[in-house]
Amino acid sequence: MRSYIKYVFVGLLFFKSVLAQNSVDAQLDYANKIFESSKYFDAITEYKRVLFFSSDKKYYSKLYYQIALCYKAGAHLDEAIKYFVLSEKHASNDSLAFNAKIEIIRCNILRKSTARALQLCNELEDDIRFASKKDEIYYWRGWAFMFADDWENAAKCFSQSKDYNELIMLCGQVVKDKVSVTFAKVISYILPGAGQIYSGKIFSGLMSLVWSLAAGYLTVNAFMANRAFDGLLIAELVWLRFYRGNLENAEDFAVEKNMLAANKTLKYLENEYKGVKP
Repeated sequence: MRSYIKYVFVGLLFFKSVLAQNSVDAQLDYANKIFESSKYFDAITEYKRVLFFSSDKKYYSKLYYQIALCYKAGAHLDEAIKYFVLSEKHASNDSLAFNAKIEIIRCNILRKSTARALQLCNELEDDIRFASKKDEIYYWRGWAFMFADDWENAAKCFSQSKDYNELIMLCGQVVKDKVSVTFAKVISYILPGAGQIYSGKIFSGLMSLVWSLAAGYLTVNAFMANRAFDGLLIAELVWLRFYRGNLENAEDFAVEKNMLAANKTLKYLENEYKGVKP
């Protein structure tokens, strides 16, 4: 009799376990359907409900990962990183851990935490478990450099693989289109207007040159005519004003040109590039 009761009790426990498992699976399927319909914040609620009722830790990594994806889709990157970290912590295999780590890198790229993104890339590259994943690591390191406006290093990262020729060309074009801000300022010290012309602002550069020459001529002419006060007044109010403006414009125009070159490529990547993006 006691043996019979024991078997019945074990059977009831097994039946209860199966029902609970089926309930969790059903809840997870429902949460996934909400996620697929792009109702991300509703999906977060459902995933957290599954997490609360599930006693099986094999679900944890996947649930944390899905919650993180929802937060990322809603541009809550700090929260996304928090849950990707939990997903990595509870990962039952190397593949899940790697995917979570890559997503953390992608979130850091989006929020322009370049140093952190590069640090995580280095950690992955040094991890022998992921020796076969170097191409993907180079890929995201390249994106980190692009978002940091370091196109030369981005091109070097993408060149580690033959599969990223389009990105290599895009980075090379940005490097080609950019100008040196320092050089623009230096040549403007020597010849007013040269920096603007170098940055593509020809009319502005010519005007700076003309006004600086005219103001300089009036200043020298005043001193030669023994009108020292007039010379000082012209030098202070006219010549130095245009000379300083020439230096400021040279820097501003160079920075603007570089920004336009970078933004043009980033816009193309956002709207036209077919590969995986952060």
